[in-house]
Amino acid sequence: MSGYLALSVELQGRDPEAAEAACFDAGALSVTLTDAVDDAILEPAPGEVRLWPRTVLQAMFAADGAAPEAILALARSLDVPASAIRAEHVRDRRWEREWLKDFHAMRFGRRLWVVPHHEPAPEDADAVVVRLNPGLAFGTGTHATTALCLTWLDAHLKPGDTVIDYGCGSGVLAIAAARLGASRVDAFDIDPQALIATRDNAAANGVQERVFVHDTPATLPAACDVMLANILAGTLIELAQPLAAAVKPGGHLVLSGILRQQAHEVLAGYQSRLPLHVGGEREGWTLLAGIAPG
Repeated sequence: MSGYLALSVELQGRDPEAAEAACFDAGALSVTLTDAVDDAILEPAPGEVRLWPRTVLQAMFAADGAAPEAILALARSLDVPASAIRAEHVRDRRWEREWLKDFHAMRFGRRLWVVPHHEPAPEDADAVVVRLNPGLAFGTGTHATTALCLTWLDAHLKPGDTVIDYGCGSGVLAIAAARLGASRVDAFDIDPQALIATRDNAAANGVQERVFVHDTPATLPAACDVMLANILAGTLIELAQPLAAAVKPGGHLVLSGILRQQAHEVLAGYQSRLPLHVGGEREGWTLLAGIAPG
């Protein structure tokens, strides 16, 4: 039989790392952790991996393995009854292309487009196009927080601006800034996969000579015309001093990744450093922006 055998079980408080290791010891090809009941996790600390109150582990095995033996082996490894494990046969597919079904060309503002490589460019002479395959890092423009930032860039970025993208993900904001005329963009992320995706996507868009990737904030420029930070509200508040201090007089600070009900906390956290205002809202998320006093 072609395809895979997917075995799923709710962890019920078990150590996820130990459970993952047990799955691989039992012959799993891959292990995924997902949310059982759609509980939101909004504020992990930088570098922290937090799971949901009810987490489901799914282990993929080769379909030609004996299903009963795999279930029993996994049950013994996780110390759960075999009846708690759900088995499902999964048809083999070209997994690297599955996401293409949901990712299509999108316009942000008047002229900025994010277009996957498998679709033609828009027939608009004024279009500024970012070609993107997201790979393993977050950020295609489909999420409201990213869309807010892209729309802001289309409306406000000036040719020749220098930009810092703090928490770059796939690099979509950094690349959009470069395509819109930024003279230099410095992109930082703590995730190694994000750095790989940003470099690859910058090269695919022909802006690799203006997009500089950093694995530590210590190497970022001391000042920029536009500071973009599309991360989480708690982290934005913690970083208020360095983010605000890096904006040149007359430059822009743009913060996203903020739920509407969190906006007042972020506004208060920056009030004494660089006053902000609501620059956009979308699907319950808020973008805050402000100009550094000159």
